[in-house]
Amino acid sequence: MAGEPQDDCLFCKIVAGQIPATLVRETDTTVAFRDINPQAPTHILVIPKVHYRDAAALAVAEPTVVADLLREAGEVAGEEKLESYRVVFNTGSGAGQTVFHAHAHVLGGRGMQWPPG
Repeated sequence: MAGEPQDDCLFCKIVAGQIPATLVRETDTTVAFRDINPQAPTHILVIPKVHYRDAAALAVAEPTVVADLLREAGEVAGEEKLESYRVVFNTGSGAGQTVFHAHAHVLGGRGMQWPPG
């Protein structure tokens, strides 16, 4: 059921404390932790505590949680002292989504090219 923790979801297990992660922030609705395969000097994931397959599904069901994710992305960037940063939501495997639990990537610490790869 959408919104409910999924037994087979890596990020739901991180939220539940069943799998360790290097946490950098936590709120009532979100958890932020360092990516285990960083694509930039700073690469932090901000995830909702509720489970939705992707950012689009989360936005339809719980738009206030999407706002929380974006606010936390900004807080993370500030704490990491990033002057410039990118926030990315991958939606679907063709876009590079590998964990099907909505999440934002906060990337910084190096120049970012456009268009992205």
